[in-house]
Amino acid sequence: MTIFASDNVTPACPEVMEAINQANIGNIESYGHDKWSKVLDNKFSELFEKDVKVFTAVTGTAANSLALSSITPSYGNIYCHKISHINVDECGAPEFFTGGAKLITIDGDDGKFNSDELKKNIRGSGVVHNTQPASVSITQSCETGVTYKLDEILKINQVAKENGMKIHMDGTRFSNAIASLKKSPAEATWKLGIDVLTFGGTKNGCMDAEAIIFFNPSEVNNFQYLQKRSGQLLSKTRFLSSQLDAYITDELWLRNATHANDMARKLSEKLSKINSFELTYPTESNEIFIKMPKNIQDHLNNEGYSAIPDDMFDGSVRFVTAWNTNLNDIENLINTIKEKL
Repeated sequence: MTIFASDNVTPACPEVMEAINQANIGNIESYGHDKWSKVLDNKFSELFEKDVKVFTAVTGTAANSLALSSITPSYGNIYCHKISHINVDECGAPEFFTGGAKLITIDGDDGKFNSDELKKNIRGSGVVHNTQPASVSITQSCETGVTYKLDEILKINQVAKENGMKIHMDGTRFSNAIASLKKSPAEATWKLGIDVLTFGGTKNGCMDAEAIIFFNPSEVNNFQYLQKRSGQLLSKTRFLSSQLDAYITDELWLRNATHANDMARKLSEKLSKINSFELTYPTESNEIFIKMPKNIQDHLNNEGYSAIPDDMFDGSVRFVTAWNTNLNDIENLINTIKEKL
């Protein structure tokens, strides 16, 4: 039983599967010349209320690393939180794709860093002996399930721009963040100074689809060659682009995320009412981090749940809800816990 282990374990949602099936009819032009790929720029431009340039990737790791490679030279620094996905879970891919850029990790409560913490870590500008400040990466929603508020991002942007740096947003769970913040995609990104966004689909109903969105198309430069060189330019791009096309049609991305967040809130409320259980972070998106006695952890693991405490999250167990989580799933988990109370 892998339910609640991650939003990666879920199937693709019906609308996405139907889009893939439709894209599977007939012989279609390859390498992004299909009808689905050709409309992505326009459809994402409508979504973000601005002309944008969109590229596709199969994984979040590739999307993040390619995006960072477009704004960070090999001698540059990428400033990120110490538990960010690019630092902890991407096997050195950002360093590899950038040709050697250095990740400068920053502390901060609840998985976020603030503008003051960023400012304290910036040094060496113009000094030939030092790697150079180049880019900032923030995760929205972040690894703890907590979201950056708009004023926090704006202050980070001010520090970044004062130091000549670009800002990347790891939006693997961007949809969940938007559903939580109740702001428009434009208000939460380029209007705050974000230069490039990785817009996640895989965790929220797609099969394997991520978008890399440039808010300043004139700064794309030679990104198409980086995409090709990395193996992320698929010959049958239609199967990737058709997923993203369906995903942002009729706000499917937002409906899926809103449902996942609602399920997380309900589960979080039930868990936090159990004696000896303690929420580690506020539940603001679709991830719940909670501390529980070891005998409960063992019981859940024996029953097929994933309840393994993680020291990176202060010994918490993580539960993740998704587009297909339902109330029965929640009740079954709670009842399983109650068996050992």
